[in-house]
Amino acid sequence: MDYLQQLVERFPFFENIRNDINFAYEAIIDSFSNGGKLLIAGNGGSAADAEHIVGELMKGFVKKRKLPEAFIKKIETHDPEIATYLVHHLQPGLPAIALSGHASLNTACINDIDGNITFSEQIYGYGKPGDVFIGISTSGNSKNILYAAATAKAKGLKTIALTGCDGGSLKTISDISIIVPEKETYKIQELHLPVYHCLCLMIEEYFF
Repeated sequence: MDYLQQLVERFPFFENIRNDINFAYEAIIDSFSNGGKLLIAGNGGSAADAEHIVGELMKGFVKKRKLPEAFIKKIETHDPEIATYLVHHLQPGLPAIALSGHASLNTACINDIDGNITFSEQIYGYGKPGDVFIGISTSGNSKNILYAAATAKAKGLKTIALTGCDGGSLKTISDISIIVPEKETYKIQELHLPVYHCLCLMIEEYFF
């Protein structure tokens, strides 16, 4: 199913960013295919978007995800009751982490170092070459997202900006920029959702 075409048909003004969305899709597919993971960060509503993306990738979104037969065989070597439960309920996830979701670490960074370093600390610790970082910032100028993107680049991650307005400074530091055509924060966030839903649908279609 061509989810990207459906997106453009629903929102014709996304035609201008169709290629950018596809570039982001290809980068994430390449990372997952080679054992990489996706790290995502944003502030406020964009932090909620980061969590939302993780929710769509780490379990079934619109498809029923079946466990690999080799994994099922390994489960079945253990307790039969546990194995039966897991085979019927466990869904393969794609490794994605929302960096806003680690309250103890984030508040420790705020208290001990500086609040703008929290996402960078996690990228330095989690990030490996071949991973992907998505920085979500409606203005493209959120300092903690810019610092995170710079750290990601230095660690060898592919960086994707999801933003609005003119892309801000985040556009210049990112490998791929998806800039939705709005200027007000809430309107930008309203357009981010169909974009990342489309990405998650495309990614799930590819792997499952």
